[in-house]
Amino acid sequence: MPRPTSDVQTFEAHAAEADLDDLRARLAAARLPEAETVRRAAPGRGRWGQGVPLADLVDLVNYWRTGYNWRSFEKRLNQIGQFRTTIDGLGIHFLHRRSARADATPLILTHGWPGSIAEFTDVVDELADPKDADAPAFHVVMPSLPGFGYSDKPATTGWGTEKIAAAWVELMERLGYSTFAAHGGDWGGNITTVLGGRFPARVLGIHTTFAEGPPGLTTDGLTAVEREWTEETHHFWHHRAAYAKQQATRPQTIGYSLVDSPVGLLAWILDKFAEWSDTEDSPFETMSRDRILDDVTLYWLTRTGASAARIYYESHNSLDPELRVDVPSAISIYPRDIEKCPRPWAQERYRRIVRWRSPERGGHFPSLEVPEYFVKDLREGLAAVLAIAGRR
Repeated sequence: MPRPTSDVQTFEAHAAEADLDDLRARLAAARLPEAETVRRAAPGRGRWGQGVPLADLVDLVNYWRTGYNWRSFEKRLNQIGQFRTTIDGLGIHFLHRRSARADATPLILTHGWPGSIAEFTDVVDELADPKDADAPAFHVVMPSLPGFGYSDKPATTGWGTEKIAAAWVELMERLGYSTFAAHGGDWGGNITTVLGGRFPARVLGIHTTFAEGPPGLTTDGLTAVEREWTEETHHFWHHRAAYAKQQATRPQTIGYSLVDSPVGLLAWILDKFAEWSDTEDSPFETMSRDRILDDVTLYWLTRTGASAARIYYESHNSLDPELRVDVPSAISIYPRDIEKCPRPWAQERYRRIVRWRSPERGGHFPSLEVPEYFVKDLREGLAAVLAIAGRR
């Protein structure tokens, strides 16, 4: 089995108790606004019409302060295996779970915003060492994006998705993986697309929940469902994407609030977990409070609210319109995701789609919302990809 190079060092997460005490003190002293003016008695998305409802936020803040256990998540990260390496002068943190199977395929999973490596901690074991001996197994690498989590914060501009994809290739090389498969959603899907398009000699194939066709395509020939997808995506970007405009143009300004106020950070992120998930009211219909707080607390303790937001400044609308992906690709479009690309549009960029799925349930965070289905879909998609690539 290939071994890591000496450029890779082990890493262990352990927040100072003083930082956890400071977090609880800030939560206890939080100044909150009055309740929203669209309050409704019955549960439903209308309750969230002005953002996170006050009552929901108060409940979660109280739990964060008195019931949530960060040390449990730290222990889980350390159990999986944490490492750091420096690429192009920037320290990159990653989780690495090797499979016990001799036939395992290297796989890099890339998260997005407002996610983190917390998206994958509940699915990595089953991907690496599946209970079903006939299921494919993977050596799973899960890096933290630059400016996220325990990766370093870039001190200069330039760390956009193209550079990140190149860094991922270098990371996998250092781990002894000359070829590998890739998966991602959100920014991770964008980076996975770049990996497949720019590095076909290294990438066996990709699986993504994010697909983006080249610009300028028309709706001619699309089915009614596909037209509806384009309308929903258009509505999202024109009416519900103020967060992206803010982070793409003024990440430093919003960053002060995200780094200084845990309640502000929580509300900024919770709003997306609620709006982008396949739920009728609260995100906790499908995701646990602990897992969402793992994600938010990771942002808080690493002070990465501003640095993570800068990925929008670096890469918003930057996917090369001429980029084509010729490696085998598996694409899954979840029904409540925020951006849904019709297959005819996707085929203009992804030239070898070997598997296309439109699941019945799930939103933007499938590894948290529908983890069992997510694992099954990822396995089956990558099995189709690897069969075409000549590797099982």
